[in-house]
Formats: sequence, C-alpha cells, structure tokens
Amino acid sequence: MLRYLAGLLLLCQLTSTGLAQKRYEVKPDVVYGHKDGMALTYDVFTPKENAKGIGVLFMVSGGWVSQWAPPDQLAGSLIAPVLQAGYTVFAVRHGSSPRYVVPECVADVKLALKHIYEHASDFGVDKSKLGVFGFSAGGHLSLILGTQSNDKGKPETDPRIAAVVAIFPPTDLAPYVEPGNPRREQFPALKFDPKKAPDVSPLMHVTSDDAPTFLVHGDKDDLVPLLHSEKIVEAFDKAGVKNELVVIKGAGHGFDAAGNKRMFDGMVGWFDLYLKP
Repeated sequence: MLRYLAGLLLLCQLTSTGLAQKRYEVKPDVVYGHKDGMALTYDVFTPKENAKGIGVLFMVSGGWVSQWAPPDQLAGSLIAPVLQAGYTVFAVRHGSSPRYVVPECVADVKLALKHIYEHASDFGVDKSKLGVFGFSAGGHLSLILGTQSNDKGKPETDPRIAAVVAIFPPTDLAPYVEPGNPRREQFPALKFDPKKAPDVSPLMHVTSDDAPTFLVHGDKDDLVPLLHSEKIVEAFDKAGVKNELVVIKGAGHGFDAAGNKRMFDGMVGWFDLYLKP
C-alpha cells in the first residue's frame, strides 16, 4: 500500500504542475482532537479560483499509516485533481499504525468528520455537501464514513457524507485479522480482536441511506483483490444505493498513467454529480 502511494505521489508531482503557482490557500495543522497527549490534525486547502464552496475529505492513509507531508507537496500530488476542480480539500491524518490499530483509526476519522462538519462555515464550505476519498486503507476509511455516518442522527444536526470515492479499498477485514493471516503480520494495524472486525468492515454496514459511492479497482490486485469492491457493489445494489465500479484491466494495486487519469477523471466527475448544487 505504501509503495503504491509513494509511486502515485511521484507521478502526480510530475503531471500536476498547474498548482505550482500556488493557486490555493492552505491552513495547516488544524487540531480536531487529541490522543495520548498528541494532537490529531488536518490541513485545509482552498482553491483561489473557481472555488465551489464544497468540501471533500481526503483520508491520508496507506496501510493505516498516516504520514505527514508538506502541504505544498500534497497539493501538487494526490489531491491536485480535486483541488483544481474547485473543491476545498481537508487532508485528514489519523492516529497511525503501528502504534494504533484499525478501530482507533476509524474513531479518529469519525471525530475529524464531526469537527469539519461543526466548523464548515469557518472554511467557507457547505456542511450538507461533504465528500470523502482515499486510496487502499484510505478507501476503507472513506467507505466507513460513507456507510456509518448516515445511519443515525438528523441531517440538520449530525455529520453526514454526501459522496464517496474509494480506490481499491478493503471492505471486509474479517479474513485479515485472524491470527496467522500474513496480512495481519504485514500490517500491524490489523492486530486487533477479530471480534471487532464486523464493526470496522464497510461491507457489514451497507444500508439504503449510504452515500453514493464510486469505486476503482484493478482486476489483478493481489494485495486487495477486486472481490472486495465487487462484494460491496452487490450490497449497494441490493440496498438501492447509487454506485459505480470502474475496473482497470490488467492493473494491480496501482495504475499506470492512463489508469490514473481514468481514476481521477471519474473521481472528479462523481463529486461534480453528487456534490454540486
């Protein structure tokens, strides 16, 4: 997961030169909570041109490792296409593996969503039109917000997600968290009580009020097999949730330039469809 994100980061830096002229404003390190004496933070990127007044959360997570990067580097890479399209981007960092495990990461991003919802007007965005996206573990966390944040509460008082984009996300963690599974050893965030797996598996929380969801997955992905996206699409269809799955033929856990373009074009198109007034 981390190798893929590093490669995509480099690719986007080489192909997204439009933001080099600082066509955005950034408010770094907004504190949304604390954990073990440490601050939990997100960065806010606001376009200077064509700003839509609509916010999109980016889950900064690969293997549930949430690494810090200079804001200008991030703005010129993974979030560049969404930022260029006029969306305000909230780059959310959660308590990181290996110190923290998946249920704790989930709690953090839910707290971040609540904070962004409550302070949306401070950043000039509509709290009723929040989207979320992420890659791999970040896609998993995006789906968690899309399937769980809308299940209860009142839309006018409780945070909700209006659109989700998830790139090759794990959707059912139960097989991975069993002792002896090699993924559990590869990713320390999966070392938690297997009984908690259903609580943090988006597939187990699909209901009719979930956010419209766009997924992209390679059909040769050995790390997170395509079946993860296919299963949740089947569940979305049964629940009547609007969704679309784009399968990149021949792609593994990461895409070539053409696949990345297809992915980002689809991502922006999905947000335009479900977030714009």
